[in-house]
Amino acid sequence: MASEADEESEVLTAEVPAELAGERIDKALAGLLPTLSRARLQALLAEGRVTRGGAPVDAKAKAQAGAYAIAVPPPEPAEPQPEAIPLTVLFEDAHLIVVDKPAGMAMHPAPGSERGTLVNALLAHCGDSLSGIGGVARPGVVHRIDKETSGVVVAAKTDAAHQGLSALFAAHDIERVYIALTRGAPRPERGVIEGAIARSAHDRKKMALVKSGGRHAVTHYAVERVFGPQERPLAARVACRLETGRTHQIRVHLASKGTPCLGDPTYGSGPPAEAVREAIRQAGLARQALHAAVLGFRHPVSGQALRFESPLPADMAALEVLLGRL
Repeated sequence: MASEADEESEVLTAEVPAELAGERIDKALAGLLPTLSRARLQALLAEGRVTRGGAPVDAKAKAQAGAYAIAVPPPEPAEPQPEAIPLTVLFEDAHLIVVDKPAGMAMHPAPGSERGTLVNALLAHCGDSLSGIGGVARPGVVHRIDKETSGVVVAAKTDAAHQGLSALFAAHDIERVYIALTRGAPRPERGVIEGAIARSAHDRKKMALVKSGGRHAVTHYAVERVFGPQERPLAARVACRLETGRTHQIRVHLASKGTPCLGDPTYGSGPPAEAVREAIRQAGLARQALHAAVLGFRHPVSGQALRFESPLPADMAALEVLLGRL
């Protein structure tokens, strides 16, 4: 439970209106306090940090109209530990390292993925040379790809490289091509998907296209191959070139065309055809079929032009072969 010694806690207040009375207290407060997720509020409730009239509120209580106080403790700085995890290193010098990240490996420690991350592996591999600009929780991290997305990523080993790479990403002066295997095929076969992306108002774990607010996002795509009947493809191989790099950008943009990545549990919006489901099962694909295949940039210190390609990993390669038989 929370103690009176929590002097550094930030105390937030929320006024629950009458129309929210009777809702779950975590849900009601999450709608009033957008900086706190329902999961975070549930933890704070369990710790006795949510009070009404000075008394702790039961985590299972229904919301009542009136004022609530939420004592949010300061975050504890994460200090990831080195872990001797094998890495597929595509390039490394004194300033940076380029790695082919497997699916299932998170970029950095976070709730639910405290160990076994790329940062843990890099700390063991690079030692004290890893850049600290990303903070103690994300040393060396310049950009991110989703935990279940495989492919090429770059990390900085020096402050100069971190600053230079960050500037390249901010200016969109990076070549980034992803390969997606999609349900159906986007139409037209080549085009640009443009639309601002923000966190979904209905599900905080998801991103969504929004008409106002959000961050501008642009994805260039090209259908490289279709599977099944040409007039109504069951699936497709699609190359996506990022002009911007927003959270879940390709997954959201492809889903907005009605052609989400196969195996995507978040943006799949309906099952593919039975033959495609069987191919996914046989291939052993247990994640979204998305792979960061190309990463190209100018070395931030030497100025050398660098470009790295990664072939499809085993699960996506097997799925592509099976789809080719449809």
